Amino acid sequence: MRYRTLGRTQLQVSEVGIGGAQFGLTDYMGRWDADSQEAERATTATIHRALELGYNYFDTAPGYGNGRSEELVGRALKGHRDQVVIATKVSGGQWTPATIRQSVEASLRRLQVDVIDLIQFHGGWYHPQDLDVILRGGGLETFQQLKAEERVRFIGFTAEGPSCGVEQLIATGAFDVMQVRYNLMYQHPSDFANNEGVIRQADAQGMGVVLMRPMTSGVFQRLMARSFPQIDPLEVGRLLLNYVLSDPYVDVALTGVRDPHLVEVNNTLSDDVAARLDLAELHNRYAH
Repeated sequence: MRYRTLGRTQLQVSEVGIGGAQFGLTDYMGRWDADSQEAERATTATIHRALELGYNYFDTAPGYGNGRSEELVGRALKGHRDQVVIATKVSGGQWTPATIRQSVEASLRRLQVDVIDLIQFHGGWYHPQDLDVILRGGGLETFQQLKAEERVRFIGFTAEGPSCGVEQLIATGAFDVMQVRYNLMYQHPSDFANNEGVIRQADAQGMGVVLMRPMTSGVFQRLMARSFPQIDPLEVGRLLLNYVLSDPYVDVALTGVRDPHLVEVNNTLSDDVAARLDLAELHNRYAH
């Protein structure tokens, strides 16, 4: 596993991280019951294999199964606190000072830690009313107070992609990390053709950049399976992960896995630096 510096936090983080959504959410087809003992065993096995291979960035949220993901991640990481960076969130609709504090205290209990490394506003497009709550309603101020109280170490927000609201949050200079959707299908956050995008803006502010859905949540894989069924799905996954790891502005790409074997596959790709792409050259429309 290779490591990158998470912006001004100066944390050394594994360039591939573990996203906790899949641990806490029951599969709509019944293939994964998040409340079962089987789910706990699989989660623990996946996280422990990740630790053995050098993964150290683990992201979760109270919104993943009403706290279930945090519980599973917390139990699996018990005894490994000094080895890992733990990121969680405060769900949208709970961004008043009182509800932020309640959410963070509940997350601390479920994760079984004394301090959260990164707390994030769990948001999407950030409409004007969201900015009002965060910037003028005490949301950001409460995050900063929690940081001063050493209940959290760093603060950030998650975003579905570029928006006026996201740009305003970045421009405050108050946040340490941005987690954003960016992948081969959804490239505007890091626009190599025009050297623009919210990832560039965040980097200019010294923020760390973490990716959600770098593997397109299976959309690109399904498209390829329907169009080119002869292609190995694992090779498609390797292409997607290698694409985002080739972006020098990216610090961590979160992968949602529930299988130790996939943890191993992604780790192998992290180590395969010879596979990295020159994205600036790739996006040069005049290149031959």
